Amino acid sequence: MRIEGKRVLLREQMDADADFFCIWYNDPDIMKKCGFTEPVTREELVNGFHKETRDSLWFTVVNKDTNEILGETGLLRMFPEWRTTDLSIILPDPFRYRQGYGSETIQLMFDLAFNRCDFNRVAIGVVGFNVNALAFYESVGFKREGIQEEGYFCDGAYSDFVMMRLLRREYEERIRSRQACPATETSLPFNS
Repeated sequence: MRIEGKRVLLREQMDADADFFCIWYNDPDIMKKCGFTEPVTREELVNGFHKETRDSLWFTVVNKDTNEILGETGLLRMFPEWRTTDLSIILPDPFRYRQGYGSETIQLMFDLAFNRCDFNRVAIGVVGFNVNALAFYESVGFKREGIQEEGYFCDGAYSDFVMMRLLRREYEERIRSRQACPATETSLPFNS
């Protein structure tokens, strides 16, 4: 499956992608913010790309114009019977932040989850000290729904783990608001 946006392409993960992820997923700062507890090898990444699973869909996020890998995103713990899923998005390079790649990627994933897969609820968990991620997810419509106090242990210290979610009706309201106010569209948080 391929999902094409204006500037990003979500495509199947390929063995060659493992080189990018092996560098970033072994970066200490990324490991802490994403909750990775052990370094990962290229072989482990490649094996993960080929793992057959019925409850997740994973994509490599690439720049459409340059084919440069930006990160990965996916739906996981998909439970169609309850119409709920979790979402993951990791665009690790800080030099790519605030360029709109994350906003476009997450909007494509919302479309996949709500419109193509017919889910009613999309959830994400965020390490409490990852304040940039928390602000981003709130800007695209996620709401905090709970905190696992001291639910994350890293570098000898506890941190909260923040549970967030977006419901279909909230997503649809954001879409209607954007369509009703096209002149202010660029000022909406999910278009940054």
